[in-house]
Order: sequence, then C-alpha cells, then structure tokens
Amino acid sequence: MKISAKNQLNGKIENVELGAVMASIKVKVEEPNLITALITKESTEKMNLKKGDDVTAIIKSTEVIIGKKE
Repeated sequence: MKISAKNQLNGKIENVELGAVMASIKVKVEEPNLITALITKESTEKMNLKKGDDVTAIIKSTEVIIGKKE
C-alpha cells in the first residue's frame, strides 16, 4: 500500500461496531494506546474489516481512516 500521508500507526483491530450508516473501528497501537476510527459501514464491509486484522491507522487533520494490506 503506497500513500502520501506520513501520520501512520500500525495496529490490530480490537472491535468493529456497525451502525445503520457508520462503523466504529477500534485499533490497538503500541500498548496501551487505542485509536477509534469512525468510517462508513460500506467501507467496513467492502474491506471486510474484522477483529484481529492487522491494519494501519492513517491520521488526517480532521479524521482517522483505515488501510488494510491485501
């Protein structure tokens, strides 16, 4: 995965909570930190995100997005 964003934290998904439109994804990064990303349910399902997946939390100035290596 190549992206230009430099603010990246690797971690593991701790929890996925699906709502009607949005999903809350909790990512554990270097103990004991935990980041919560709010992303669309569509993106969560499209990426097949689930507990235990290795992901990268990519920090933007207004939000946290999730990247998953295929």
